[in-house]
Amino acid sequence: MSNSIRTLARRAALVAATGAAAVVLAACGGDGADRAAGHGDAGSHGPTGSPSATGAHNPQDVTFAQGMIPHHRQALEMARLAGGRASSGAVRDLAGRIEKAQDPEIRTMTGWLKTWGEDVPRAAGGGMDHSASGHSGMPGMMGAEDMAALEKLTGKAFDHQFLTLMVEHHEGAVEMARTEQSKGGYGPAKAMAGDIVTAQQAEIREMKQMLDAKS
Repeated sequence: MSNSIRTLARRAALVAATGAAAVVLAACGGDGADRAAGHGDAGSHGPTGSPSATGAHNPQDVTFAQGMIPHHRQALEMARLAGGRASSGAVRDLAGRIEKAQDPEIRTMTGWLKTWGEDVPRAAGGGMDHSASGHSGMPGMMGAEDMAALEKLTGKAFDHQFLTLMVEHHEGAVEMARTEQSKGGYGPAKAMAGDIVTAQQAEIREMKQMLDAKS
């Protein structure tokens, strides 16, 4: 009997030790999971308490979105003219790429402004948005007269004027995007600004080569 009692006692001690170890491991695992999720870890947050990968937005981010939306809209208006007026397939292809890139960016920036509780610039209803006068102070924006004149051109005259105006327009967008890169606080907005700089600088070089070839 004494041997059986000693055997049972050892088994009970082993079970108790195993249970205690499981509790310790679970506690350690929970602490690691909390750290992985960013809970209680100051290192995973920026100075504002928001995730450092995104960052809180600041007034420059709002200015960037509110300015770039109408800027992009005007580029889309110009690009959509090319389908029925340009004589060059290269110009039409460029216009299509501009539209494909900038339309989704407008939707994204609109979403940011709504989330932030900020005003979204209103688009003019119907036809060409010649109301650029409200945004004429932004770099590269065309005036109403320039846009109206472009709308009346066709063929090679359209190609040349479209490329000339779009180079200027892109240069303005690059300037605005660089300001966002240096002064913005919201990670996705700064990333979009970087994409705009890269893409539009490449298109500026392409358009200048096209203009040189036509001269």
